[in-house]
Amino acid sequence: MAIELVSGNEACARGAIAAGCNFFGGYPISPSSEIAETLAKLLPERQGIFIQMEDEMASVGSVLGASLGGAKAMTATSGPGFTLMQEHLGYATLAEIPCVVVDVMRVGPSTGVPTAPSQGDVMQARWGSHGDREVAVLAPASVKEIYDMTVNAFNIAERLRTPVVLMFDEVLAHMREGVELFQPSVEELWSRPRPVDHPSSTFQPYSPNSEGVALMPNFGDGYHFHVTGLMHNEKGFPTTHPETIRQLMARLKRKMEPLPLWLPAEHYRLKDAEVAVVAYGITARVAKEAVDRLRDQGILAGVYRPRILWPVGRSDLIETLGKFQSIVVAEMNQGQWVEVVERYLPNSVRVLLQSKLGGEPMTTEEILDGCREFVKKGVRAL
Repeated sequence: MAIELVSGNEACARGAIAAGCNFFGGYPISPSSEIAETLAKLLPERQGIFIQMEDEMASVGSVLGASLGGAKAMTATSGPGFTLMQEHLGYATLAEIPCVVVDVMRVGPSTGVPTAPSQGDVMQARWGSHGDREVAVLAPASVKEIYDMTVNAFNIAERLRTPVVLMFDEVLAHMREGVELFQPSVEELWSRPRPVDHPSSTFQPYSPNSEGVALMPNFGDGYHFHVTGLMHNEKGFPTTHPETIRQLMARLKRKMEPLPLWLPAEHYRLKDAEVAVVAYGITARVAKEAVDRLRDQGILAGVYRPRILWPVGRSDLIETLGKFQSIVVAEMNQGQWVEVVERYLPNSVRVLLQSKLGGEPMTTEEILDGCREFVKKGVRAL
């Protein structure tokens, strides 16, 4: 397969096609609009459906409806649109409707700077919708990885019947890299679990399989299938029974637990490191360069890069980073994933946030400066 020069947004759209996406409902918004533009061309050529809705709430609503009808469905947006989608994402979590939402992050809050990069939506992706819920949030760090993780996002959404958020920033969205985009095999593409028995009155649409995921027929297949945003029993009907609610919430949480094992964190030169830099997305690429330069100076440093931001891979994070005295967390925000690191590591681990705001990517020197901060704390002369 030939190497192609592809942007991140184009790679996302083509990854969706490779994953079997056959419905896109969206609304144009910088810096994600090229995803919609590319799919507007590609989907009709493959008997798929592209529809531009009147706003972001309607966009994700159309995606949920298409998914209930059997489609592999997605939308793409940025900060303000992502905010508008939160109610529907909470609904999709409880009703267990698979879908993919791409959030190309820009400077916020509000309109902010539509064409500048940020990593400011990380906490919103986790806590944007009310109530206790588990979420799946993926964070690629290259154009090739955007393609691969778009396929991963559809696989996770289908297999676990859950909305999946794919997050990257404006730099990755518009960066062009030479990549080979391999078409996944049929075996590498997962589909939602479906009932095989003939429709009958005994079918329970929220009775889970061994993975804690309920079988999902298409609307119109003849199965009695009630969908609601209310707490419900295994028949799908609303309930206020405390134990039924507890079991439902526990199952929704439990089915998400394998995710960090499916896409484990990257460990870059960590095996013998004395200082660790935690970073994700475009910032992780800069962190690797900083670590290489530190190594050239005789300083043993490494990078811990989570590929999945939520749910947190707690065991790996604790086991890998708990041995360090010094950790720098580099983020293009005022500190969002740093709270995860601080929460799970022992108090003996000194954690420093290296924050970057203003709509410009983190630089290598800025991460090096963060590492040098530990000189003042008496950790080691860097």
